[in-house]
Amino acid sequence: MEYTPISPFMRPISHAHLRLVERPEGSVSGRPVNKWELFRELSKAQATFGISERDLTVLQGLLSFFPNDALGENAQMVVFPSNKAICERLNGMPCSTMRRHLARLVGAGLLIRHDSPNGKRYARRRGDERVAFGLDLSPLYCRAEQIARAADAVREAEERARRLREVVSLMRRDLAALAVFGKDIYPGLGFWDQIHNTSLVTARALRRKLSLEELFAYRGDLQVLLDQARNIFDGPETEELSTNGAHSERHHHNSDKEYIDFEPALEKGGAVAAAAEPENYPDESEADIVEADQRLGPNIPLHLVIAGCPTLATFYQGDIRHWHQLYDAACSVRPAMGISASVWEEAQQFMGPEQASIVVVAMLERFSDIKSPGGYLRALTSKAAAGKFSCGPMVMALISKKNAA
Repeated sequence: MEYTPISPFMRPISHAHLRLVERPEGSVSGRPVNKWELFRELSKAQATFGISERDLTVLQGLLSFFPNDALGENAQMVVFPSNKAICERLNGMPCSTMRRHLARLVGAGLLIRHDSPNGKRYARRRGDERVAFGLDLSPLYCRAEQIARAADAVREAEERARRLREVVSLMRRDLAALAVFGKDIYPGLGFWDQIHNTSLVTARALRRKLSLEELFAYRGDLQVLLDQARNIFDGPETEELSTNGAHSERHHHNSDKEYIDFEPALEKGGAVAAAAEPENYPDESEADIVEADQRLGPNIPLHLVIAGCPTLATFYQGDIRHWHQLYDAACSVRPAMGISASVWEEAQQFMGPEQASIVVVAMLERFSDIKSPGGYLRALTSKAAAGKFSCGPMVMALISKKNAA
């Protein structure tokens, strides 16, 4: 029969806890760790360790009883407040509730009980040695690297979800634009009403925080409809439509007059600070959604962007037939161009994702002429924030240069 160690106050100590103390997985080799930074990392990765917000509240209270900011440094990491003191520190949490959350922290392997023979928590000196009975924080310290890795994994998953959400949002707007365009070109098809309604339903769903699985499902459904819409346009009239669109765009934007230099003097004062994106979205009517689609849409056809920026095909192998695919391409090449994530987020906020993507791929086309891509994009973002920027002339300048070569 396997022996189960027992604590002095008759509480069983698991072998997992003993192994954690003897040879902790992901130990930090005696390096001190700031207790509050470690707590924030654990808060981010709480689902990984199976603990709740209330469990974290109790742990935060226990950490406040540890006198030093850093765990480690060969210091004894036992805190010994009474249950009453802990509950007072937690703004009067009921003692039974506190004990329940304490047990969950112990069960998660983040604390170990070091009980005295009478079950009280206290510290005393025996000669030069200090002996403490209470709640040992050393498992939390020993798992610091494991906690940090788990927190990084959560942040990476959040970033994937954020990017996927943006892609779904762009696909929805592609679908809404195709519905309007399709009714003008091929009226009488019920398909346009179908995709218009789907775009509205998806817009309502995007007000909520969706899981990765839900976002993938929406992306798949939207891609099917986008491909169906594109197939309708890929008929005999496609060449004529493209030519007419190019003619209209050239008429609207005189590239000789509105040529944008690719190395302007950067404006002083930096770019406008980006605002935090709300997690829950306000209610919008159908008219609000349509108006937002029209307001944020780019002012140049996608086929002209692709025609003016052929270098993109060298660095991005995927098909680019819709705006959300251009966005994905811009996200892929942006890090290699030396544009930071914060500058990219700022550009999307004030230009819109599609127009920011156009600017990035246009910058890629003239990359050798741009000394500071991040600074250049920041300057254009400042103009966009002031309502003084349009990406159309930038693309038309590229097309004019290509035709003149």
